[in-house]
Amino acid sequence: MPDLLRKPFGTHGEVHRITPQSAGWRYVGFSLHRLRAGDSVSEATGDREAILVMVEGRARIDAAGRDWGELGDRMDVFEKTPPHCLYVPPGQDWRAEAATDCTVAVCTAPGRGGHEARRIGPDGITLTQRGKGPNTRWINNIAMEAEDWCDALLVTEVFTPAGNWSSYPSHRHDEDDFPRITYLEETYYHRLNPKNGWAVQRVYTDDGALDECMAVKDGEVVLVPRGHHPCGAPHGFELYYLNVMAGPRRAWRFVAAPEVEGVIERDG
Repeated sequence: MPDLLRKPFGTHGEVHRITPQSAGWRYVGFSLHRLRAGDSVSEATGDREAILVMVEGRARIDAAGRDWGELGDRMDVFEKTPPHCLYVPPGQDWRAEAATDCTVAVCTAPGRGGHEARRIGPDGITLTQRGKGPNTRWINNIAMEAEDWCDALLVTEVFTPAGNWSSYPSHRHDEDDFPRITYLEETYYHRLNPKNGWAVQRVYTDDGALDECMAVKDGEVVLVPRGHHPCGAPHGFELYYLNVMAGPRRAWRFVAAPEVEGVIERDG
């Protein structure tokens, strides 16, 4: 079976690095750096575009030949305040130096170029409700389809209250047949509150060729190469995840799983 659940390979420095090669797909890249105050990390984007997300803490960032100053003011992700982020186009360097202990996510996808580096949030990012009842969750859209300043990336944060479901009703985006559905690879970077909690995520196809149900712990990443991918947060455990999606077309169109069509009809 595919290795869809990726555990961090440390507690300090780079703790995740998912590339198209390591994931067995073509578009999405994701890495995560947990830095102590004074630590630094630097990279070149090459032929890819990047969105740096200050998940927690503060860091001074230089990118694309410019000093962007100190980004970040959310010291705990479950404060649910809008994140500070930075878009870095292809062919540029970036460097982050931690002003406090911090967590920096690096979301990447193939880029064509032509867009300028830019700061994203906290202004313009508003925590928005999606779903209702036990399907309620809260969204911080960082770079979704309405934004036209990047080539391929779709990035968002989701907060799921304890006892609720998310990425539900079950849906898939694994075919390139626009406007019915688009092909988008996806990563989920999960956090739990409290940290010793757990959540569940199922990744499955209609024909059952892929069907993985995973117990997810704080700091782990789930890969979604295809199929439906709902998440559940047990009572007592609040769930956060950072989604990164990318594919040949920068559009999010999906098809619901057959078994949830009745749920959608009842919920309207």
